Amino acid sequence: MKEKRQGLANSKQQLLSPSLPSHIDSISPINSSERDSPEQHFNAIWLSDVHLGSKDCKAEYLLQLLDSLRTDKLFLVGDIIDIWALKRKFLWPHSHNLVLQKLLKMAREGTHIVYIPGNHDEILKPYDGFHLWDLSISKEHMHTTASNRKVLMVHGDQFDSEVCIGRAYAKLGDHLYDLLLFLNRQLHRVRNRLGYPYWSLASYVKLRVAKAQQAINNYRSAVIHYAKSKGADVVVCGHIHQPELSLTNNIIYANDGDWVENCTFIAESQSGDIQLLKWQESTQSARLISAFQFAQQTVKPKTKRVA
Repeated sequence: MKEKRQGLANSKQQLLSPSLPSHIDSISPINSSERDSPEQHFNAIWLSDVHLGSKDCKAEYLLQLLDSLRTDKLFLVGDIIDIWALKRKFLWPHSHNLVLQKLLKMAREGTHIVYIPGNHDEILKPYDGFHLWDLSISKEHMHTTASNRKVLMVHGDQFDSEVCIGRAYAKLGDHLYDLLLFLNRQLHRVRNRLGYPYWSLASYVKLRVAKAQQAINNYRSAVIHYAKSKGADVVVCGHIHQPELSLTNNIIYANDGDWVENCTFIAESQSGDIQLLKWQESTQSARLISAFQFAQQTVKPKTKRVA
């Protein structure tokens, strides 16, 4: 089997094994060139690592996204509220409150929302099974797509012990990541004044550090192994702030990224396709990065690179 991995920044792509239960084909990119394009309607979308309560949260962009689409189901795959950051220093801007109000309004108006707590909002984990309106909390969740694929969703923090590449490197990595996010904020302010769109310095640097790449690879392997043990066709996760849509061992790995660096999400189209999309500040629309379309014909994957 020929393999290439698809990542957001390195544009690698993994060809699909003919032993998959059904064939997968690609789809054409979503036209995001016009701001006044029709509202998009999805069967489901997956968001994680929003980090409301953190100064790095891109709440304004997320609000723009939520106002621009309709979805029957919304899966919040952990670290939506950053309790850790709030304990260090309370920060709750108006935009963060608007995101929370928007989510609650969607639940009241019939969007089925499942909240899967992560490590930064682990205080909610004991509330597994809680229901309010169309909102529920679950430690992990299984969803069946319109194309009859089983999608397992987990935040991913449970795999930290398998990803560990040494405590010294992990501690150093945390401090360096905080520094990168600080530099990210400063760069964004400068680019914004000059009229340039948002660009993630943190993501750019992270993809060029060997130890970070090793940790990402270890994490992907652990998530895929767990999904296979659960009989899933697709696994959606977050946690590492590294969006990706790829295929390994006949399991589609869909990391929905974050709203701190990348502003990305996973979506299921009305026909059951699995898509990775990125919110574009410049056009205020979602741009397709890559997708798997389930069809009955031979596989011809395509991707569209986002600079």
